[in-house]
Amino acid sequence: MVQILTAAVLVTSGIAAGVLFTHAVGVWPAMQAMTPERYVAAHKLLGRAYDPMMPIIVGSSAVLDIILAILSEPGLARTLFIASAVCLAGVGAVSQTRNVPINRRVKSLDPQAIPADWEDPRGLWGKWNLVRTTFAVLALIGNAAAAVSAF
Repeated sequence: MVQILTAAVLVTSGIAAGVLFTHAVGVWPAMQAMTPERYVAAHKLLGRAYDPMMPIIVGSSAVLDIILAILSEPGLARTLFIASAVCLAGVGAVSQTRNVPINRRVKSLDPQAIPADWEDPRGLWGKWNLVRTTFAVLALIGNAAAAVSAF
C-alpha cells in the first residue's frame, strides 16, 4: 500500500510542480508580453482549466504526503513526506491568498473595456507564482527523496 501511495504522491506532486514550472517559464512570459486586452482574454481562457484542477491536485498530494508520513517508520522518509506536505500547503496558501484574488480581479474585467486607471497585476502575480512554484518543486524533490530513502 505504501508503494502505491508513494507512486501516487510522485505523480500528483510532479503534475503540480510541472504545471507551475511550465507556467513560470513559458506561459507567464508570453502573457507579460501581451497587451492588457489580450492578457485579460488569455487569462480568462487559461483559468477555466487550471482553477478547478490545481487545488484538487495540490490538495490530494498534500493529503497523500500526510498519510505517507503516518505510515512511514520514523526517519528520513517520514521527515521528507512531512516537509513535502508543508511545501504543498505553502503552494495552496500562496495560491488562495495571493494569486486567486488577482485572478478574480482580472476575470471580472471586460477585455474590450480595460479601465484607464487599471493597475496591471502581472508583476505581482508573477512574483507570487514563482514563490508557489518554488514550494511545488521543493515538494516534488522531497517526495522523490522520500521515495528513494523508503525503499
